[in-house]
Amino acid sequence: MSSLRIVSYNVNGLRAAMNKGLIDWLKTDPADIVCVQEIKAHKDNVAHHLFSEMGFHDYWFPAQKKGYSGVAVFSKIKADHVEYGTGHKVSDDEGRVIQLDVGDIRVINAYFPSGTSGDERQVYKYQWLDEFHAYLEELKKKYPRMVLCGDYNIAHKDIDIHDPKGNKNSSGFLPEEKAWMDKFYGSGWVDGFRVFHAEAHRYTWWSQRFPSVRLQNKGWRIDYISVTEALRERLEDAEIYPDVKQSDHCPIYLKLAAK
Repeated sequence: MSSLRIVSYNVNGLRAAMNKGLIDWLKTDPADIVCVQEIKAHKDNVAHHLFSEMGFHDYWFPAQKKGYSGVAVFSKIKADHVEYGTGHKVSDDEGRVIQLDVGDIRVINAYFPSGTSGDERQVYKYQWLDEFHAYLEELKKKYPRMVLCGDYNIAHKDIDIHDPKGNKNSSGFLPEEKAWMDKFYGSGWVDGFRVFHAEAHRYTWWSQRFPSVRLQNKGWRIDYISVTEALRERLEDAEIYPDVKQSDHCPIYLKLAAK
């Protein structure tokens, strides 16, 4: 396998993103593997032939609830193995995690819960984070080379959010959430983007409530492609694409060298 290019993108509704030019962007060949979150659709109600016509193998894990959550992966490389979910019922019912083995790498596409809709979901978010961390720790014993793409729904540090002081009590930037990110990156994971980019004002999500927010780049970096330490030396490039605008998020990119 030559170098591996991965894109992660919360599309905020796959059909809506397709109506806003997602297919045209994918035709520019941005990546070998495209991990999308919040698809809000099932394969059978999407024009999925458009992906296969571009040479993608497609793998879907929608939520049971219609128009909600769900993840999918479009890969130019046929997966050696696919796993749907993590065995945690609420998470799996919401279609939050899909995993692919490609060569010697396990690619995990995850849509972390948001806590913005109220206290009950914030409590579930903490439960999910704890369950997922324990799950990843076990998985790492079997798969040392892992890539975790997705919308983590957490801005890790002050540099990752336009107004850290004003958002100190906001879901997605709470002390407990940032502490989880510290624990995660302290347990053998690497923030792919920050290996190449130390600069501020690089964001992946902007509130839709105020359209001017994206123009002014008042955003949050809540989407990540992380790799295990075993893959650090194979990191070649990482980027954020704020000018690609089919969603309130934008795509993020990581390139890994061949082994």
